[in-house]
Amino acid sequence: MQKMRKLFGTDGIRGKANVEPMTSELALHLGRAAAYILHRGKDRPIILIGKDPRISSDMLEAALSSGITSAGADCLKVGMLPTPGISYLTRALEADAGIVISASHNPFDDNGIKFFGPDGFKLSDQTEEEIENALQTNTDSIIHPTGIYIGRMIEITDASSRYQKFLQQSVDDMDLSGMSIIADCAHGATSFIATQLFSQMGARVITLNNEPDGTNINLNCGSLYPEMIGEIIKEQRADIGFCFDGDGDRIIVVDENGQVIDGDFIIMACAKHMKETKRLKNDTVVVTIMSNIGFHIACKEAGITVRETGVGDRYVSEEMIASGSNLGGEQSGHIIFSDYHTSGDGMLTALQVLKLLKETKQPASSLRKVMRKFPQVLLNVPVQAKPPLEDMPEIQKAIHDTANILKDSGRVLVRYSGTEMKCRVMIEGEDYEQITELAQKIAQKIEEKI
Repeated sequence: MQKMRKLFGTDGIRGKANVEPMTSELALHLGRAAAYILHRGKDRPIILIGKDPRISSDMLEAALSSGITSAGADCLKVGMLPTPGISYLTRALEADAGIVISASHNPFDDNGIKFFGPDGFKLSDQTEEEIENALQTNTDSIIHPTGIYIGRMIEITDASSRYQKFLQQSVDDMDLSGMSIIADCAHGATSFIATQLFSQMGARVITLNNEPDGTNINLNCGSLYPEMIGEIIKEQRADIGFCFDGDGDRIIVVDENGQVIDGDFIIMACAKHMKETKRLKNDTVVVTIMSNIGFHIACKEAGITVRETGVGDRYVSEEMIASGSNLGGEQSGHIIFSDYHTSGDGMLTALQVLKLLKETKQPASSLRKVMRKFPQVLLNVPVQAKPPLEDMPEIQKAIHDTANILKDSGRVLVRYSGTEMKCRVMIEGEDYEQITELAQKIAQKIEEKI
């Protein structure tokens, strides 16, 4: 294969399905390269593959598994399963690696490929670079085993039930009798699990957007559109609503009044309760630079130390390990409870929220009282390229001028998306109209220069 640009972003490889680099040809060679790098000297490594219901997932799965087996590794196929389920099963089945085919919250015509190591954590930058180097060198030079040494494809038929049992055990098979739950599955990977999970624990469950057809994943539903279920919650007199994304690793909560509760509120509520019950390790929580100013103020008042990372759950996870903390996550709803799991998990987070509400005997709306959210504006500016922002003096001047205007009453953050050709402009402050105008000025400058 010809030498390509860097493939791995903040969350694996992602792009338009059947367009370079997200092609079956790439997937075939990637499977071979991954099997070669990840086997770590084993005669017959085992690599597990799962997927979300996008129309292109079958195509990429076939190519990946073909590449893996051609390099002498066995391929465990678990079918459609949330990303955190792949992370869990990689450990539980003692595989050498796990692969999930998903573009998470992106539209259906995108897709992605991301890896987990045998410990259930996402691969390090170094290992991803090794795979990419092997891929770019020439995977045809990788050994071609013959006879009994060719890998096999093995169907795992009980993957979903194994994962569901793990989730229930994380809260000691908590009884949800008397609770009424709305679950918006975004026509994604949680579509055939969420109803069973909550109903088997005793709850009344109304499941929405759980009919994936390959093209409707995330379409005006799920964690990107949580406000859509507000009226349904009130009409059904439900206690709480959970909105998942396409691959089920993140969640947004909607309370009994139809009000949206994002990841910052969820993390803050859990951190505060865990500290009060002496379960928050080192009284520390890890979040990204996207978390609201109000979150930091609330943590300071509660005596909780905040560690900050770049955007991406992998960096949150790495900092949690380094700081010895057991709770971290993102405003987007990707939350990690490391006492139970190595990965952010929407359904596990839902269960932890339900456990908190049962222990405190409070309604879901109590989650909104743990912090004050400062007004925030987030603009996504399409770009043709991603030159270093620090090398763009006019854009830097616009950012610095904005920071000087806000001073201590707000903040400005400008960064490229790790998964899309967009530059994100985020500003927080006391005055919504002011920060909207300031964000638009920076966005305009980006449009002019990039």
